[in-house]
Amino acid sequence: MSQYTLDELSRLIDHTNLHAYASADDMKKLCQEAINYHFRMVAINQVQSKICYDILKDTDIDIGAAISFPLGQTTIESKVFDTKNAIENGANEIDYVINITEVKNNNFDYIKQEMEQIVNVCHQNSVLVKVIFENAYLTKDEIKHVAEIAKVVKPDFIKTSTGFGPSGAKIEDVKLMKETVGDVVSVKAAGGIRNSDDFLAMIAAGADRIGTSSGVKIIESIKQRMVDDNIQTIKIDRKYQKNLK
Repeated sequence: MSQYTLDELSRLIDHTNLHAYASADDMKKLCQEAINYHFRMVAINQVQSKICYDILKDTDIDIGAAISFPLGQTTIESKVFDTKNAIENGANEIDYVINITEVKNNNFDYIKQEMEQIVNVCHQNSVLVKVIFENAYLTKDEIKHVAEIAKVVKPDFIKTSTGFGPSGAKIEDVKLMKETVGDVVSVKAAGGIRNSDDFLAMIAAGADRIGTSSGVKIIESIKQRMVDDNIQTIKIDRKYQKNLK
């Protein structure tokens, strides 16, 4: 049984706005909310990296750029270039989408090569990297196979979904991913997590990060629950102990 303070729960949240129509004012609002609630990271499209860096550079909030988002259908060379560009513009976390077509082609050597190149660029620059599977398009065997590759390559996180696919994070997928990688790689759950019950369930299943655009609502709900129950921490029964990165 793990116990979390409200701040520790906030630090599990990647505060997200990945809409194509997100404006500069939307980015300012996102960043200010991240500061107010002490979220771990703002999850934004690559092109928004610089504006978020300028706002957050003197804080402990990370800037997370999405690469080849949401389809993953760009070349390795393009993904590597975009990763480097995002880092140059202030991103210190990268969430990239795998080439799902190559998974369907059973071309797992390609998936490993792609992962190795992007992970190497990130780790050479002391940047944390997450690999987005987009599980809605994958079979359980494919999810496990890509997770096994990650266990060898060692990105910081593997991630369930973009939030733009036909479905988002599922408890059974989080468990499968975590059971496959163990303590070698962390798991991020994202997509459709909009309330505190789902948020806590994903953590219990093994997730160490939660990507959501509902972070404010979730933390306010948990805060009220703690006030109502007169408690200082939330207990979560986890098979895998928290491995915060």
